Amino acid sequence: MGSVRRNFRALRATLAVALLLPAAVALHPRAAAAGGQPASPPNIVLILTDDQRWDSLWAMPHVRELLVDRGMEFTNAFVSNSVCCPSRTSILTGRYSHSTGVYTNAYPYGGYHVFDDSSTVATWLHGAGYRTALIGKYLNQYKGTMTIPPGWDRWFAFEGTAYFNYKVNDDGVLRSFGGSPEDYSTDVLAREAVDFVKQGNSPFFLYFAPFAPHGPAKPAPADETAFSDLAPWRPPSYNEIDVSDKPDWVKSLPRLGARRRQRVDDLRVDQYRSLQAVDRSVAALVDALSQRGELDSTMIVFMSDNGYSWGEHRWLGKQAPYEESIRVPMVIRYDPLTQQPSTDDHLVLNIDLAPTWAALAGVDAPGAEGASLVPVLSSEPDAPWRHEFLLEHLWDGSKPIPTYCGVRTEDHAYVVYGDGEQELYDVSADPYERRNRAGASSAAGTISALGADLAELCNPPPPGYAPNP
Repeated sequence: MGSVRRNFRALRATLAVALLLPAAVALHPRAAAAGGQPASPPNIVLILTDDQRWDSLWAMPHVRELLVDRGMEFTNAFVSNSVCCPSRTSILTGRYSHSTGVYTNAYPYGGYHVFDDSSTVATWLHGAGYRTALIGKYLNQYKGTMTIPPGWDRWFAFEGTAYFNYKVNDDGVLRSFGGSPEDYSTDVLAREAVDFVKQGNSPFFLYFAPFAPHGPAKPAPADETAFSDLAPWRPPSYNEIDVSDKPDWVKSLPRLGARRRQRVDDLRVDQYRSLQAVDRSVAALVDALSQRGELDSTMIVFMSDNGYSWGEHRWLGKQAPYEESIRVPMVIRYDPLTQQPSTDDHLVLNIDLAPTWAALAGVDAPGAEGASLVPVLSSEPDAPWRHEFLLEHLWDGSKPIPTYCGVRTEDHAYVVYGDGEQELYDVSADPYERRNRAGASSAAGTISALGADLAELCNPPPPGYAPNP
């Protein structure tokens, strides 16, 4: 724990000395709920994938036909903390990691034991008369027949996560699944989700969270040969040659050799393959809603808990402050507000979902730091919205990425690490983030302005932060 404490002390010192500038305007003004939705609360369906990149929806034909072509696709959707558990707690509460206290996937700085689940979108909606269900992945370190969190009427949650040979907490009873084709977890979860939609009263809230396309990204048997002719991924930032302008943690990464390049290529293909079962589950859920006669009174949200890097900047994975890790796919179909297909470039976040659902249900979202997306979906021209948002990350003792806070605007990404290093990218002119401008004299004004915002919003935990389970 000593290294973690030193990391935070360094970050606080860096922000206090280098970024002690005039206070900035609020980064996340709360937008007021707009009219246009039906008088009765709608059903809500969240389809949450695991480690899916924002630029991968082209490979999901059902998602494109049934959601993108019937809804609003957000081209600037992000997560504040690019790690599974922190992102999922932000989705459930509408709060940043510094407010949930969940920074990582494991205790003492994250995981199931750290999360206070007494007030979530499940409890809010359940209290408003919603029938609620979580089917799939809940939080890291949730195992066995642990207490079912409050607010959920139907509970079918992974013990750990896997594609085959896994266990599920089925309303308090632990069930085991094997390695047969019918045990493929995405299909099992999809069947349970469809059954939930078909049975019981409305309104309902379904949180459907398959494991795909998280590594090892095992595809369903029917998809094992799909995308065999997919060309390797080689964007300009792939396996970056010159990282002299990058922070030390990137400089410490060796360039990808032949074996690692092949590993990344194979994983990428398998991720696309594993998404095919998710794509079919979307079609099955839309069909179930249609058969029930409630498709036009249901908000369907499709997104991922974080992005994923396929070798950009020599990195494979998430947690980094780069676009590949923080940007996610997000599509919302809600027929009363999205009758025509459209794209939207507002900066939207995972913390915006809970307040959106609360607004539709007509209930409060206590503690939420996000904003309702209803005005954006309604295309209200004068609705206030954020122009920048917070990035936060806590070094977890395993990955090389130090603790950092950052701010992402429409045009820039600025990051300050706990060891004092900084990164600044003009993402409008340099979308692959190849040129770190933090040391350029011409960037002093930009750093001053963004530094003021960051000094106001960055709120790392105190040294020695370790909540009790």
